[in-house]
Parts: sequence; C-alpha cells; structure tokens
Amino acid sequence: MIIGNKTFANYTYVMAIINLTPDSFYDKSRATDDDVLFRVERAIKDGAAVIDLGAQSTRPGYTEVPAAEEISRFEKPLYNIKRNFDIPVSVDTYFEESAHAALSLGADMINDIWGLTKSGNAVGEIAARGASVCIMHNSPNPVQGDIFPHVLHFLAAAAAKAEAAGISRDKIILDGGIGFAKSKEACLQLLAGYEKLGELGYPLLLGASRKSLFGGDVRDRLAPTLESTRLACEKGVLFVRVHDVKENFDEIRRAYGN
Repeated sequence: MIIGNKTFANYTYVMAIINLTPDSFYDKSRATDDDVLFRVERAIKDGAAVIDLGAQSTRPGYTEVPAAEEISRFEKPLYNIKRNFDIPVSVDTYFEESAHAALSLGADMINDIWGLTKSGNAVGEIAARGASVCIMHNSPNPVQGDIFPHVLHFLAAAAAKAEAAGISRDKIILDGGIGFAKSKEACLQLLAGYEKLGELGYPLLLGASRKSLFGGDVRDRLAPTLESTRLACEKGVLFVRVHDVKENFDEIRRAYGN
C-alpha cells in the first residue's frame, strides 16, 4: 500500500484521527488552528504513520455541512501540516470539491465514508493527482442479517470503479465501516470476521476506535478499542484508525512482539 511517499506492508500501522470539527463524538479528538501542529507532532512521536484530518463530523445524527465550510476548516491546517511534517495526510471527505481542494494542498489520500458513491467525480480527482483512496462501506439503509455479502459487493464495486478511473491498485485500501448503517450486533459480526474483507485482494483499514459497539460512555472505551487493535493485528489489517495513538501503537508492538 502506497500513501504519499511511504509504502506500508506486512504490519499494522496507526492512522491518527485529528478532527477539525466542533462536534465530533469524542471531544479529545478535536483540534483547532492553534493547536493542530502540536497535535500532529505529538501523534508522530507517539507512533502515528498517517494523519487523518476530519472537517465534517459523521457521528450518529450529525448535520452535514457544505463543502465550502469543510474546506474552510481544513485548508489552513492541511497546508501547515504538509509544510512542517514529512508524514502522509489523509482527508476525510466525500465531496468532490473538498477532494479537489485537499489534493491541491498536498493531501496524499482521500478517506471516503461513502465509498465513492456520493462524491461526483472525486474519483477522477484522486486518479489525476496520483493519490490514494480509502473506500469505506456505507448504506442509506441499515444492513440486515448476514452483512458480509452486502459489504463485500459494495466494496468490490467501489474498488473496481476506482481502478477503472485510473487509481493504482496499490493505492486502494478498504474499510468495512464499523458504526455506519449497521446495528451494534452487525458491527460485532463485522469485527469478528473482518478478515473476510481481505478476500477482495486489497489491504484493510479498521476504524473501531471508541465507537458505540463497545457500549458505555465514549470516555470508557479505550480498553475494548485496544482489544480490537490486537484483533486487527491477528487478522492482518494494515491500518487502525484511532484516537489514542500511543496506547494503540504500544498494543501493536506487543501483538507483534517488538
């Protein structure tokens, strides 16, 4: 898997969540223009291999903000991060306009929570820039029963769309979409069988950090998040997208015995 000027393989790496929103579900993930560089520096020191910037909250019940507002939130932080740090940066968006702006400012990957189904020609923007893409499963209606046929079909179609547009296969990663269009039971089913997504032949990203499938208060979900990270290591997942970088990085090192 190539993201920016880095190649990732044969390990489980940390993607650090940095939210530029006032309403993301975990308040400690929120950053401002004033502290974002400090937050990135800390994440890198704690073991992050990629930074993921979110400028639109996608928590349950969120109210969508337009692309113009999303861009206004990430353009200055993204510019400054790329100017000051040699680390790949992913921008979490499903808008074509936002993808264009982010890639123009040096973003290395677009993380699309709608799997290229809502983003107009964002896939063309990504291909034209030689960037990478994270394709996440989502659905306007909750997935019922055995979720794997539906999730696999969606991801296979989206990955085929990406390759047809000219995105290199080694720049595509898949995310099963824990917490999106799935009940708690469905999310647990997905997590338990996450390796099945690897049947499509692409590397995997797991985004389970502090999500509601673990129950209880968001502030008390670190321990089960770390358990999911250890599971990701066992299942050969390439990236875990997390809020608590150091703790998850240390869990990965323990899992790999280093």
